[in-house]
Amino acid sequence: MTIPSPPNVHAIAVLILTVLSLILFTREKIPLETSSLLVLIGLAVGFELFPFSMSGGTLHAVDFFHGFGHEALVAVCALMIAGQGIVRTGALEPVGRAMARMWKVSPAITFLLTLLVSAWMSAFINNVPVVVVFLPILITVSVRTGVPASSVLMPMGFATLLGGSSTTIGTSTNLLVIAVAAEMGLARIGMFDFVLPAAISGTIGVLYLWLVAPRLIPAREQPLIDTSPRVFAAHLEILEGSPVAGQILAKARELTDGTMKVTGIERGESKFMVPLPGVLLQAGDHLVIRDTPDRLKEFEKVLGGTLYPEDSENNPIDWEHPLLANNQQIAEIVIVDGSGLQGRTLAGLRFAERYGLIILALHRAGQDLDKFHDEIGDIRLIAGDVLLVQGPREDIANLKKDKGFLVLDATMDVPYTSKAPLAMGIMMAIVATSAFGVLPIAISAPCGALAMILTGCLGWRDATGALSAPVILIVAASLALGTALLKTGGADYLASVFVALAGDASPAFVISGLMLLMGILTNIVSNNAAAVIGTPIAVSIALQMGQTPEPYVLAVLFGANMSYATPMAYKTNLLVMNAGRYTFNDFLRVGVPLLVLMWLTLSFLLPVIYGIG
Repeated sequence: MTIPSPPNVHAIAVLILTVLSLILFTREKIPLETSSLLVLIGLAVGFELFPFSMSGGTLHAVDFFHGFGHEALVAVCALMIAGQGIVRTGALEPVGRAMARMWKVSPAITFLLTLLVSAWMSAFINNVPVVVVFLPILITVSVRTGVPASSVLMPMGFATLLGGSSTTIGTSTNLLVIAVAAEMGLARIGMFDFVLPAAISGTIGVLYLWLVAPRLIPAREQPLIDTSPRVFAAHLEILEGSPVAGQILAKARELTDGTMKVTGIERGESKFMVPLPGVLLQAGDHLVIRDTPDRLKEFEKVLGGTLYPEDSENNPIDWEHPLLANNQQIAEIVIVDGSGLQGRTLAGLRFAERYGLIILALHRAGQDLDKFHDEIGDIRLIAGDVLLVQGPREDIANLKKDKGFLVLDATMDVPYTSKAPLAMGIMMAIVATSAFGVLPIAISAPCGALAMILTGCLGWRDATGALSAPVILIVAASLALGTALLKTGGADYLASVFVALAGDASPAFVISGLMLLMGILTNIVSNNAAAVIGTPIAVSIALQMGQTPEPYVLAVLFGANMSYATPMAYKTNLLVMNAGRYTFNDFLRVGVPLLVLMWLTLSFLLPVIYGIG
């Protein structure tokens, strides 16, 4: 085995930066968009200060910013917007309702159909909308049938990943791999060109998720099953001599450290006042408040008042007249990409006052938020966070109608609008025009996104909210790294090292090894980064071995989609992790066998289908 001699200085520098970038992408404390921008600026500044000349001219710093206008990124962003139109209009709701009804007939068969349908939809629609549709359905089924939600949510999420790897538009990873390969001179891979190996391996994967995976996942109780009321409404009468009598409402809130939530002020029999901070309180006023029993009694003591049940202002709260909350309901709100809550604090949003709900808890996968924050309201929310709230049933029902929330509770109320059929038609047109070669996906997807906006399926605020800064920046940075590796010869060097290490191994073995390497990388770093960096290396390996590059490129594509082993590997993993109360080990327990199963299956299928020995 002869290891190739080191490449030029620029290639070595790019290889070092590639390793550093992969490390940066794994750092949870550094936002992905920050890491991506650091890599992008590092490349631009480095090549501006130390220009690199090649046969085709000089590699300029501005060349690394071309990724922002790359056809793959344009298609990815447009498909994000079109997918948001599907979510906002509830276009997938009829499918969800039909599946929910079938659970009553045959849970086992319906679970299989759920996996198949979610996989099929993910072949044409971004995974996130599909998961968003099925999460409340499966939560509802769990509550009503007693089936642990933890046994069905993760398999459903993984099924969308299997389906997403079967077409060119299934995931952003697929679009990037195909676009980079086309730029390197390969014939453009069509939408359904690799559907055969994807369908065969996907079928095997779905059977594993149906028959084996639920038995590997420990049953965990859903908080929603405990529907006992925890928050109560009451009236706090201001008495003569109270420290807040004659003071403004802001003073009363200050005495309770800002924790008392006042929804109204009653003065006399018929006067109801809006609880503005400057309202002057008088003896005899009733503050309408809602909180836990212990907190209510604390407010009573601090403010020197008397508590009364909400439905009785004649009998103070005591053992004979306890607090009641017959109309209260508990629900979970999942923070998804594009939500108006993302990146903001609950205190800054005045969430409790705006929606009339009490926040009981905030759950973030893998983190103990209590160690770093004194108040839930001060925590800056991120995608994947789950809020546990309680309030009147009508307020939670109204919250479901707000298109900016994913609400999970013991009822299934997926929003559905009159624009839903139109949104689905637009999405089908995007797929059809691309599949039949009428327009490339980089053109048909923006046309579809524009159609969503012009027809009212989506507003401009929703459209811009659908765009994910981390995805855009990681794609741009990855494309820049790929360009640097390709132009400086770094990709050829890595390919030479890979071929040298493989020795006299067969092409089938090399394809298998390349796919496994991508499968490992995608669970540690960004799948898009692994795909864009891996594609030029795969093409170089194929050319050095004298082989057709397509199966090597597909090995990268399939490997980069094997985001099963860790929760951070894909954003839908984080959604189901929080909703199902999974742990990191749960993903290892279920995801690693699935990854190995897909790797072995595709390692056999790709050489056979493409005639490689």
